[in-house]
Amino acid sequence: MGSWKNHVRARLLQRDQTEKLPYVGVFTSLSLLEERFEIRKQILEEVQSKSLERGGVEVGKNTRLLQLQLRESEHLEEKLSQTVSDLTTVLYLKEAELQYWQSRVSQYRQEALTLAKGSNTLKATLSEFEFNIECQSKELGALRTEQKGLKEALAQAWREKEELLQRWMEEKREEADRLNQYNDTQERWQRLAKHLRKNLHREMEKSMFP
Repeated sequence: MGSWKNHVRARLLQRDQTEKLPYVGVFTSLSLLEERFEIRKQILEEVQSKSLERGGVEVGKNTRLLQLQLRESEHLEEKLSQTVSDLTTVLYLKEAELQYWQSRVSQYRQEALTLAKGSNTLKATLSEFEFNIECQSKELGALRTEQKGLKEALAQAWREKEELLQRWMEEKREEADRLNQYNDTQERWQRLAKHLRKNLHREMEKSMFP
C-alpha cells in the first residue's frame, strides 16, 4: 500500500521542482534590488538636498544619473513585483492543486483500505471454500470407494442369484423328472392292477360257472 503513496508523492515533488525551477533565485534577486533601490533613493534624497544648498553643474549631472538609475530600479521593481504577483498566484494554484491531490490521495488511501478489507474477506471466504472443497473431495473419495464396494457386492449378489436360480431350475427339472417317473410308475402299476383285476374276475367267473 505504501509503494503507490510514495510514487504519487515523488511525482508531485518532481512536478513542483520542474515548475519552480525557472523561478529559482527570483525572490533573492528581488530582495537585493529592493535593498539597492532603497539605498539609491536615500542617496538621491541626500544629493538633491545638497544640490539645493550648494548648486553646481557636477551635482546636477550626478542627480540626473541617479534619477535614471532610480527609474531603472523602479522599472525593475515593477517587473519583479509583477513576477512575484504571478508567482504568488501560481503558488496559490499549486497549493489548491496540492490540496486537491492530497484529498485524492486520502480518498485513494481509504479506497485502498476498503479494498484491502474486501480482499481479506475474500481471502477468508476463499480459504473456507477451499477447506469445504477439500472436505467434500475426501467425502467424495470415500463415497466412490463405498460405491465401488457396493458395485462389487451387487455383482457378487447377482452372480450368486444366477447360481441359485440355475440350481433351483436344475432341482425343479430333477423334481419334474422324478415326478414324471413316479407318474409313469403309478400308471404302469394302475395298468398292471387293472389287468390283474380283469384276470381275477375271469378266474372267479370260471370257478363259479365251470
